Amino acid sequence: MTPKRTEVLGVPVDAVNMQSALVAVRTMLASDTNHLVFAVNPEKIMAAQENHGLRQALENASLLVPDGIGAVFAARLLHGIRMERVPGSDLMPAICELAASEGHSVFLFGAKPGVAAEAAGLLQKRYPKLRVADTQDGYVTEENTDALIERINSSGAAVLFVGLGSPRQELWLDRYRTRLATRVCQGVGGSFDAICGNPKRAPRIVQRLHLEWLHRLFLQPKRANRQSALPRFVRQVIKTALNRSY
Repeated sequence: MTPKRTEVLGVPVDAVNMQSALVAVRTMLASDTNHLVFAVNPEKIMAAQENHGLRQALENASLLVPDGIGAVFAARLLHGIRMERVPGSDLMPAICELAASEGHSVFLFGAKPGVAAEAAGLLQKRYPKLRVADTQDGYVTEENTDALIERINSSGAAVLFVGLGSPRQELWLDRYRTRLATRVCQGVGGSFDAICGNPKRAPRIVQRLHLEWLHRLFLQPKRANRQSALPRFVRQVIKTALNRSY
């Protein structure tokens, strides 16, 4: 079943929960084409309004999960559409569990040297049947990209996780999607680092209160510039809702 697609401030997002997102991924793995999976949150929505390449990459994706609670509330306020937050950092291990159970191998690309390999080892401990085809850190030059794509394709991986940060990972995947032999490509941001415990995930109660963004800001004050997009997002959502009420 194809997820129902809506938009928030002109940026597409799919009305899914974790279960329906995994159903969509399972369908992609059974297909004969490559599919892109990205997370959508308020920061990315604001960035996509100004970055045409990012906006195009999101529009070309097969699955756009509502990663931020702001996107979930905005879709409900603006369109009356109910969806659940699907954190990309939770979807990635869930896809690994699915891949392990169905015999698919995965390739991890991104982060600093050694991080992807460490994350792969931790995922294999968590899911003993998971096959990791290979790993590669994110320090790949333009000149070496062809060789990397050849490695990914020859590895036989069905799933490619790319952790280059946004918008770099979305732009990279959108550019090379037609050359990749994988079936599912997910942009995972800092998920490799998170799996390795850097930074540690927020306590469960903080996650349930949808305050992970505040926890990360406390641990990583440098994120303040990125999260300055949040008040602008809220203002635009409220303004749009008010304009539609008249």
